[in-house]
Amino acid sequence: MAIVLGENRYGKAETRLVRVTRDGETHTLADLNVSVALSGDLVATHLTGDNSGVLPTDTMKNTVYAFAKEHGVGAPEQFALLLARHFVETHTQIRAARVGIESFSWERLGPHSFRRQGDHTRTAEVTVTVEQAQVVTGLAGLVLLNSANSEFHGFQRDRYTTLPETTDRILATAVDARWRHLDDDTDWDKSYTGVVEALTKAFVTTHSLSLQQTLYAMGTQVLTDQPEIAEIRLALPNKHHYLVDLSPFELANDNEVFIAGDRPYGLIEGTVTRDDVPPAITEWYP
Repeated sequence: MAIVLGENRYGKAETRLVRVTRDGETHTLADLNVSVALSGDLVATHLTGDNSGVLPTDTMKNTVYAFAKEHGVGAPEQFALLLARHFVETHTQIRAARVGIESFSWERLGPHSFRRQGDHTRTAEVTVTVEQAQVVTGLAGLVLLNSANSEFHGFQRDRYTTLPETTDRILATAVDARWRHLDDDTDWDKSYTGVVEALTKAFVTTHSLSLQQTLYAMGTQVLTDQPEIAEIRLALPNKHHYLVDLSPFELANDNEVFIAGDRPYGLIEGTVTRDDVPPAITEWYP
């Protein structure tokens, strides 16, 4: 039986970068968490410890900071493309580079004053090979809630089922979404804003009979509104709200008082895609 080295990569994870662009008295703030991973002809370092083909991960960190100074940051997708292409184009042993970015938003309070916006986090993941590039944008933790127009009934039952059916419940979730672009050249900020608006619009306007139905409606809205998107992957945790029993206090609870559950929670995941898009060049979601 032969033992061989399988797929492998290495890199520098979570390089924290804050870039202040100073335009006179008015400043612009970019706040990123950047992770770089490289793969290619790296067999020797694994099998014999020969590091002649290894670019130090400390160099990757330094490149992030130097590029922020030399090129600025701009949209996270564009910055990730710039970094990934650099590593592939300048090091012949590297066949593919993956750059993942978390982008944290700040609300302007004045020319050089800001307040952190914490409702959700924008993400970008770029994979560049010697042949092509792939751009995946995303968001994490977009919290949405409907206090009506949500039902759940007609489901399977067995001896362990205790959940009652309902035609009136709170539907709440914290959206994690990732979407693959058809091209690596677009207006990234405009596209991102459009996707967030489409996701929100579908959640608000869908009379939900299941969170799965809502997921599909949200994905469909994105692909309908945003022609530059090939497919979207959604993960929707069901943030359960349980009706409180107020009968010991001789009080009626007409769907007004709830306990916001923490865990466990239902987790609904799915991909909505066009049927004619080119395949991804690499796996783009867990």
